[in-house]
Amino acid sequence: MGEMVDQRSAGLGTFERMLSLWVALAIAAGLLLGSGLPAVFGSLAALEVASVNLPVAVLIWAMVYPMMVGIDFGALTDVGRKPKGLVITLVVNWLIKPFSMAALGVLFFEHVFAAWIDPETASEYLAGVILLGAAPCTAMVFVWSNLVRGDANYTLVQVSVNDLIMVIAFAPIVAFLLGVANITVPWETLILSAVLYILLPLIAGYITRKRLMGQGGEAAVEAFRNRLRPSSVGGLLLTVVLLFGFQAQTILSQPFNILLIAIPLLIQTYGIFFIAYGAARLWKVPFEVAAPCALIGTSNFFELAVAVAISLFGLGSGAALATVVGVLVEVPVMLSLVAFANRTRGWFPTQS
Repeated sequence: MGEMVDQRSAGLGTFERMLSLWVALAIAAGLLLGSGLPAVFGSLAALEVASVNLPVAVLIWAMVYPMMVGIDFGALTDVGRKPKGLVITLVVNWLIKPFSMAALGVLFFEHVFAAWIDPETASEYLAGVILLGAAPCTAMVFVWSNLVRGDANYTLVQVSVNDLIMVIAFAPIVAFLLGVANITVPWETLILSAVLYILLPLIAGYITRKRLMGQGGEAAVEAFRNRLRPSSVGGLLLTVVLLFGFQAQTILSQPFNILLIAIPLLIQTYGIFFIAYGAARLWKVPFEVAAPCALIGTSNFFELAVAVAISLFGLGSGAALATVVGVLVEVPVMLSLVAFANRTRGWFPTQS
C-alpha cells in the first residue's frame, strides 16, 4: 500500500504504475515478431542515417517532446544557483563511470568468465562495454526524468553540459582505456542525435509552450502534457518492441553469451545509480534534481557506442554485440530504478 501511495504522490497514472508489465509484454512481442518476421524488422533496421535508426528516433522524439513543453525557459538561469546536481552528474559520468566499467570488464571477461570466453572474444567484449561506459545517455534521460517527475529545466541543463563534455572527452577516454590511438569519432552520429533528440523537440516544445501560456498559462501547459502522456508511454513501448525485434535472432541464438555480457553491465548500471543517488542524498539535493542526476549517468548513449564499435571492430564483432546487449538491458533496468526512485522520494527534500 505504501508503494502505491508513493507512486501516486509522484503523479503516476494507473497505466504508468503498471509500466514494468507493459515493457515485459513489449519485450516478448519484440522477440516474437523479430524472430517470426525477420525481413520486416531488417527493413526497419536499415532505415538509418549516421547509425541513428530513424523509426526509433521518431519514437524517442515523441517521448521527449512532452517534457520539452514543460520547460520554463525563463527559469533556466536559476540552475546556476543550484550546482550540486550538476556536479554529481559530471563527477560520476566522467571521473567514475568509464573507469569502473573498464575495471568490471577486465574482472569478468579476462578472469571470472575466462573458462567460457577465448581471449580474443574477451578483448572484444571488453572494448564494447568500455564504449558504453564512456558514452552517457542523452535522449532517454528526458523519458526517465519525466517518469520520476524531475525538474525539466535542470534536466535540460544537465544533458546539455554533459553532451558538450562528451564531444571533447569521449575519444580521449576511449583511446586511453582501449589503448587505441586513432579513435574516429562518428561526428555525424553525435550531431544528428543532438539535433533529433534535443534541438528539434526543444524548439517544438518552446513554440508549443509559448502558445499554450498565451491561451491559459501553466494550467493549459499541464493539461496539454497530461493529454500527451499516454502517447509518450506508448512511444516507449513501441521503441522496446523495435529494439528487441531488431536483435531477436541474436538474443535467441546466443543466449549464454548475452547473459555473460549482461552481468557486468547490470552491476555497473545499478552501482553507478546508487553512487550518484547516495551522493545526492548525503548532499541533501532535492529529489526533482537528485533522481534525474542519478539516472543520467546510469543509462548510455547506445547509438554512439554501437557506431564506434562497428567502425573500429566490425558489424559482427564481439564489441558490437556487447554494445547491443547494453541496449537490451537498459530499458528494464532503468524502469526498475525509476520505480525505486519514486518509492524513495521521501528520502530527499523537495524543491523550493
